[in-house]
Amino acid sequence: MPYSNTQVKLASRPTGLPTPENFTIETTEVPALQAGQVLVKNALLSLDPAMRGWMNAGRSYIPPVGIGEVMRALGAGQVVESQHPAFAVGDYVTGGLQVQQYALREGATAVNPAHPGFLQKVDTRHAPLETYLSTLGMTGMTAYFGLLNTGQPKAGETVVVSGAAGAVGSVVGQLAKLKGCRVVGLAGEQEKCDYCVQELGFDACLNYKTEDVRQALRAACPEGIDVYFDNVGGDILDLVLEQIRLRARIVICGAISQYNNTTPVKGPANYLSLLVNRARMEGIVVFDNAAHYGEAAREMAGWLREGKLKAPKVQVEHGVENFLPALLKLFSGQNFGKLLLAP
Repeated sequence: MPYSNTQVKLASRPTGLPTPENFTIETTEVPALQAGQVLVKNALLSLDPAMRGWMNAGRSYIPPVGIGEVMRALGAGQVVESQHPAFAVGDYVTGGLQVQQYALREGATAVNPAHPGFLQKVDTRHAPLETYLSTLGMTGMTAYFGLLNTGQPKAGETVVVSGAAGAVGSVVGQLAKLKGCRVVGLAGEQEKCDYCVQELGFDACLNYKTEDVRQALRAACPEGIDVYFDNVGGDILDLVLEQIRLRARIVICGAISQYNNTTPVKGPANYLSLLVNRARMEGIVVFDNAAHYGEAAREMAGWLREGKLKAPKVQVEHGVENFLPALLKLFSGQNFGKLLLAP
């Protein structure tokens, strides 16, 4: 049977915040499947700050979305037609499904989940579909590998995480608590701070919009900061660098405060603190750890079952045509937890 598919395509590269002029919304008919192909009806698409970087030209850890191409997105959905022996109609899958209602894929043709050919079966009897796009998906894997492999927290240390109520930050804080650390979050709303402390078990969470961050960090981290998991960059990174301890580790996961700049990205002015404290600053790109996703997901799933880890809050927006206004919520702080789009 024919399927009508609405897609969001990148029409031009944004300067600053993306605008509707940077995208086109087109509806086409899905072609008949060929041998080896799978047709997925997208149920949920992951909206992530990284999408803003994928719109830019230039060298990065992944090629940019091409002009005229369907906007890149990780997603989850259900197989509605299959000409591939590994996938049956009714299977739930995750993969690079893109911002559209239906995704035509060649099957499991790549290891890297960012690759458009990646497709992986998931079992919704073990976890809700949205969990495979959060704790058991790329945001959860980012938190796991970024904190545990790059940050290397040790029991008794102080871990600070920015964007603490977000999809990555909320998992980072919980993992740090599991490792016996004191955890301090940074968020932009009191409701988010309360959530981190009261529901996720953080020791403290600072509202960077209403508090003097320098003074609040000193009060919350009297012995200094051992690990900083940075999701925002900018001024907060500088304030943290003032207070790091000897051999501290700074994990650069993102810099959401800088993604839509029309001027050069603001780098750390206090970088000499790295020298004085013999500290290390290192970036995390989750795709580098693709070979170990399985073992990480099994460990995270075990913690979820045991109640040692809570999946983040989920906020679902609706309609593929609402992709842009939904995405922009990430940059205005209007999202709470993991932001998803039901196309």
